[in-house]
Amino acid sequence: MHQLHTGGCHCGQLRYQVEADLADVAHCHCSICRRTTGGIVTTWATVPLTGFRWTAGTPARYASSASCTRYFCPNCGSHLALFTQLSPDSLDLTVATLDRPEDAPPSRHIWVKSRLPWLHLDPQLPEEDEETL
Repeated sequence: MHQLHTGGCHCGQLRYQVEADLADVAHCHCSICRRTTGGIVTTWATVPLTGFRWTAGTPARYASSASCTRYFCPNCGSHLALFTQLSPDSLDLTVATLDRPEDAPPSRHIWVKSRLPWLHLDPQLPEEDEETL
């Protein structure tokens, strides 16, 4: 049986539920995530699309690249999810929007070739210059 996880945006207009394990959690250092979230790193949890659903509200969408669509709250702007056509059966959730982010410890760093040179975060985790799918 999979765990049930819930989350949502800052203002509460958007809520989601995912019935799946949070198996792939990674700190992303890419410049696109920095620009779209306003953070210096974004931590993602990848979940199967079949276990995910929005339970309140309708997210706004932004195509940040030819293959990626990002979902955010149209009211408060919180960035909640990312869908990439490169992994069409899954969805990436921003760990910070989970109601219990402590349940999603990261297991790796991705896109470290874009990491800010002054950032030192979880040096014991494996690193990938780009993301390997």
